[in-house]
Formats: sequence, C-alpha cells, structure tokens
Amino acid sequence: MKILFIGDIVGKPGRQAVKEGLPGLISKLKIDFVIANAENAAGGFGITKSIGEELFALGIDILTSGNHIWDKKEAVSYIQKENRLLRPANYPSDVPGAGSIVMNTSAGEKIAILNLSGRIFMQPLDCPFQIAKREVPALKEQTKVVIVDFHAEATSEKSAIGWFLDGEVSAVLGSHTHVQTADEKILPQGTAFITDVGMTGPTDSVIGVKKEQIINKFLTQIPVRFETARGESLLSCVVVEVNSKTGISTSIQRLQFTYPE
Repeated sequence: MKILFIGDIVGKPGRQAVKEGLPGLISKLKIDFVIANAENAAGGFGITKSIGEELFALGIDILTSGNHIWDKKEAVSYIQKENRLLRPANYPSDVPGAGSIVMNTSAGEKIAILNLSGRIFMQPLDCPFQIAKREVPALKEQTKVVIVDFHAEATSEKSAIGWFLDGEVSAVLGSHTHVQTADEKILPQGTAFITDVGMTGPTDSVIGVKKEQIINKFLTQIPVRFETARGESLLSCVVVEVNSKTGISTSIQRLQFTYPE
C-alpha cells in the first residue's frame, strides 16, 4: 500500500500546488491513499466547508489539522458533518469532530488515520502519548495500517513519540513547523518517521506568511495581521509504502516540487 501525505497546505498558493501536482503524483507513484494537513488552507488560518470540498475534489481522501482548526467559525459546524476532516484526538472528548477514522483505500484495503497535537510550545491539551496508547489498539482491531499525523512544534517531542510508537503504528509523520526535515527513516520495529513533512504553500515567504510582515514583527514586536504570501508555490510531501498485512512500513521518501504562480 502506498500512502501520500501532503504537508500543511497554506492558503490559495498551497491549494494551487495541490491542484497542479496531486493528479500526476497519484498516477506516477501509484498512490492508494492521500492524506493532507489542511488547518492553514483558508487564507493561512483554518478551513472552511468550500475549501474542504475543493481539496477532497482534487483527490485528497482525509484532511488532518492542528491548533488552527478552529480559526474559521464555520469549522465547528463543518467538522460535525464531515468525518473526513479530523482534529487532534487529544482535544477534550466533548469537542466537535473526531481525532481518528478508519477508511478504505482505492484498492479496498482498510487504513486508519490518527491526528494528535503536541504540547510543548502548544496548547495544553491531553497527553498525546497517553491518547495514542488508548487509541492505537482500538484502531488496530480494524486494520494493521495506522498513520499518525503528529502536529507539534518541538523536534524532541516529535522524535519521542516516534520512538514511543515504533512497531505500534505504520508511520508517525510530523506537521506544523512548515519546514521539511531531512531525517526520514524506518525505525527498528518498522514505523516510518519524519520530524516534519514541510509546507505546501508560497516559497517566497516565512513559513507561508508575507516575509515583510514577519520581519517587521521581529523588529518591532508590534502585533500585525499576517497574510499569506503570493508567488511560486511549493508542494512538500512524503510517500510511505506499507505492508498492508503486517502494518510494517518498508520505505519512506520525502519529496518537494515547485510550481509557478
């Protein structure tokens, strides 16, 4: 089974990169299932129903998220109706939406996706380690293939949960920092890991935001409304190949592509 995970989609440039690149990637790499983090897809902050539908129509099977999932008010009602949009499972249990799902791939094989948020330099949610310890066995009752989007800031926390879940899940794929890391690997017990898949958004930016705004914020410390940058777009992703019978990953490859505006 080949799974494509697309890193944080930022605004219209990120959506355009997906539109330009995804169909060819699915065909060329013989992808069975596509996951993308879309918490920044609406103008760089949050997601809306129309944008979610746009991304699903492009060939994405599941959208994951993180700390910006609630930035657009309509996300609360949208996530209640759309089970293909996940929020981190370590939010309180009565929060709208779900943190995991089991679906069928294009070949009819089952795959589970679990969305978790880190806590270092992030919101003080429930412990992602304990939530994973609870959620993973339940998901594995339905399928051996379990993919985790760990939306977190600290590389140490990401690395730790990768080792914690080695052999328990098929892949732990980091999101949130918008910078693709060069540490993709298969851990000793068969779990694919990368600290951060990277951003799908404007290259001429500071992690997706107009660079002038970010520089001015650092210079003055005066709050400013951030805007998504324009120009050339970057698509950051990884391809994970998993043995669907054992849930063990056999390879992970990181990829990046650029597209003109």
